[in-house]
Amino acid sequence: MARVQEVDVVVIGMGAGGEHAAERLAEEGLDVVGVEAELVGGECPYWACIPSKMMIRAGNLLAEAGRVPGMAGESQVIADFAPVAARIRDEATDDWNDQVAVDRFARKGGHFVRGRARLAGPGRVEADGQAFAARRAVVLATGSHPQIPPVPGLDDVPYWTNRQAVSVKEPPASLLVLGGGAVGLELAQAFARFGTAVTVVEALGQLLSAEEPEAGALLADVLEEEGITVRTGARATGVRHANDTFALTLEGGEEITAQRLLVATGRRPQLAGLGLKTVGLDPDARALAVDGHMRATEGVWGVGDVTGRGLFTHVAMYQAEIAVRSILGTPGPDADYRALPRVTFTDPEVGSVGLSEQAAREEGLRVRTGTARMPSSARGWIHKAGNNGLIKLVEDTDRGVLVGATSVGPAGGEVLYGLAIAIQNAIPVQRLRHMMFAYPTFHRAVEDALSNLGHD
Repeated sequence: MARVQEVDVVVIGMGAGGEHAAERLAEEGLDVVGVEAELVGGECPYWACIPSKMMIRAGNLLAEAGRVPGMAGESQVIADFAPVAARIRDEATDDWNDQVAVDRFARKGGHFVRGRARLAGPGRVEADGQAFAARRAVVLATGSHPQIPPVPGLDDVPYWTNRQAVSVKEPPASLLVLGGGAVGLELAQAFARFGTAVTVVEALGQLLSAEEPEAGALLADVLEEEGITVRTGARATGVRHANDTFALTLEGGEEITAQRLLVATGRRPQLAGLGLKTVGLDPDARALAVDGHMRATEGVWGVGDVTGRGLFTHVAMYQAEIAVRSILGTPGPDADYRALPRVTFTDPEVGSVGLSEQAAREEGLRVRTGTARMPSSARGWIHKAGNNGLIKLVEDTDRGVLVGATSVGPAGGEVLYGLAIAIQNAIPVQRLRHMMFAYPTFHRAVEDALSNLGHD
């Protein structure tokens, strides 16, 4: 049996949230051990947020070029994908380097262990043949993994997840995207702009099913105008692969084919093999339940995707800071998710914060909504080609404050900032109406949506 080493904190999982928590606690002088089986930094810098947005940026530039009359005419502009793929790999290696992150953690006083870790009782962690006793805390930050739907035959074919999609050197001739959420749509549009024939298959009745239906409908129209086939309300019942071709069977018997298949049907918190039962936690739970200070049980905290709250990098960083305060005994507010922001980085971007209209009604709120179309705003009119978008506001009429907002447009995610502040701080709608909105900006469409509250 390995000798038990006493430390202050063990962080299991060094993705965005775990790395932040481990470094912050080490900076405070605590004896911290960080354990990671893959790459320090996690999914975001190597396979998700960073490389996908680099692909999207390159595709967006091509689309903008194609919108300039006289530069590209009406034809689609297709560039060589290989240099883009090489740049993504090179810059990710330069800017998000696993060994650099490990060295940085060591300089802050932390001790890194490469391997898989599991709880072995209260305050006890086993990792890579070593055993640790944590005097103050164990932080669980093991992230999430792709949620693969139970489609017959899927386990037997070489489908892609986001990891394979952002690692390719050449775009496929054709691509089936199973899932009409953020990841699927971002990658679908990016590949299509490099010449791939793309079909998106979504089982539910709209794209971006967690967002406002107006946003999903608008994005479906944009994608179809760009030549992407969008199939909503289409449930996959089987898949097979032969002769370098995937064949996806839909409910009703229709079969569609493509060279590659990307499965992008969401992610699920990673709890398997953590030894949760040894500290009295449910190993079969869908997500790790934590309180407002990120505590799961005595001596155990959880941050990031493992908690099931949002599954975004910004949520993981936010939760990590709360956990750090809690472990250090520093006073601070509970986690507050009323203004949790979400952005789908398609073109147009789809940003949202707080509750959708349907979610607000399901919570029993009396609501009214206001909508403004981006092309009708001054900036939208100036922008012309590529100006698709809208602003939708959801007001709690009893309190007279916004509880939700959606911003779709060329800068949808950036416009979201002011709306998030309004929701987070429960700023009265009447006060928002008396603000000055800079002219001519996309943000000014918020003023139009405020004027339209209750008049949709």
